[in-house]
Amino acid sequence: MQAGRPTGPLVQGYEVIIGFETHTQLTTQSKIFSRASTAFGAEPNTQASAVDFALPGALPVMNKGAVQRAIEFGLAVNAHVAERSVFARKNYFYPDLPKGYQISQFEIPVVQGGSVEFFLDGEKRSVRLVRAHLEEDAGKSLHEDFIGMSGIDLNRAGTPLLEIVTEPDMRSSVEAVAYAKELHKIVTWIGICDGNMQEGSFRCDANVSVRKPGEPLGTRREIKNLNSFKFMQQAIDYEVRWQIGQIEDGHAIEQATVLFDPDTGETRSMRTKEDAADYRYFPDPDLPPLVISRDWVEKTRSEMSELPRVMAARFVRDYGLPEYDAGQLTQSKATAAFFEAVAEASQQAKLASNWVMGELSRRLNSEEKPIEDSAVSAAQLASLITRIADGTISNNAARQVFDALWTGEGSGVDAVIEAKGLKQMSDTGELEKIIDDVLAANAKNVEEVKAGNAKAMNALVGQAMKATKGKANPAQVNELLKKKLA
Repeated sequence: MQAGRPTGPLVQGYEVIIGFETHTQLTTQSKIFSRASTAFGAEPNTQASAVDFALPGALPVMNKGAVQRAIEFGLAVNAHVAERSVFARKNYFYPDLPKGYQISQFEIPVVQGGSVEFFLDGEKRSVRLVRAHLEEDAGKSLHEDFIGMSGIDLNRAGTPLLEIVTEPDMRSSVEAVAYAKELHKIVTWIGICDGNMQEGSFRCDANVSVRKPGEPLGTRREIKNLNSFKFMQQAIDYEVRWQIGQIEDGHAIEQATVLFDPDTGETRSMRTKEDAADYRYFPDPDLPPLVISRDWVEKTRSEMSELPRVMAARFVRDYGLPEYDAGQLTQSKATAAFFEAVAEASQQAKLASNWVMGELSRRLNSEEKPIEDSAVSAAQLASLITRIADGTISNNAARQVFDALWTGEGSGVDAVIEAKGLKQMSDTGELEKIIDDVLAANAKNVEEVKAGNAKAMNALVGQAMKATKGKANPAQVNELLKKKLA
């Protein structure tokens, strides 16, 4: 058992061990070692230079923007940014790898250590990072448009990647997906990656193995190029079941690289998995060591925007929110900004959190809209929350107002309240008279309340609210009933 790592839920008596390698495409306009464009969607082989094609005599030159983004990531995950790191040649032979090797980092990566923290079922989790290293992407083999042949597109060759590698700290597919979502949030929040999984900007490889609790780590199989969170969970769950089935049938697991087929929901072996020695790494003779000054790191730190974990801690400290709320509200910069605008204007942080995480999120999700396209503005929601807090309307009436604003029935909170007659009763004398009538008409419930029946009290509150057509303040109704029944 790894020190300090909890045992997760067992699957058929086996513990699941998961580690991740994520290829994050950096948002530079040009490639990592050439000036060729990284724009997506161009005609094949129109965005590859002599360096990308690996023509004789073409030499790589480091893209400073890629290094800048690696530094930003290191700071975002509390990692060490190495003062000196080295590029190596990783040798393997694919048709779409023009050099016959990939320029990457091996023994000394630019980002070392760090962690990614997130909440899962209300519990705080942390996944340790081993490293994040800079490397170039390969090209792409095209099969769809060719019969009996494959085409090669080298537009992607040389695109800058930051490969982020974890310790095998995850214990279920659910935890693995939660980690991947948090990592996706971090890299898009700080702007080093656009996060477009369909275009391959954020690709995850999951290393999966199983073992009986307390036994050494099992043999892992690597599921390559998972480009959706849904398929990620399906692939890991299938792979876990497959490995357990193999072991239970008496077969040994062979280390391999596998692909997930979303059509069948199954993984299939692509090739036996190579180890580091198989790649024959050696320092790239065309690239000097990458040297990063402390001044550069500190300047980057001073210029970075507030990180999600820092902002979440501030929401807990300044607004008194639970950690869970703060984590949910910092899923994106836009959501965090919307919440802060509502909380500041209404001076009701917890109510603002509840409405942004609840009714607003539900509406946005049902219509598949980002928060930037919300039909209810932050100012309108703040005004609505203010009217709940000052007792003008009940929570139930507030949902009716929200619905009217969302569908465009009204432009202002107060105007909708007035038009729909949703104000709570403010006349205590009138409310007392209604409660007296309710008590007179429900003698049996009154006797049961006096006998200590809490359900009978709820029934009286319900009758009073019905008599006021929902316009009474439930807390006030409760208070008056208790007073009269004392």
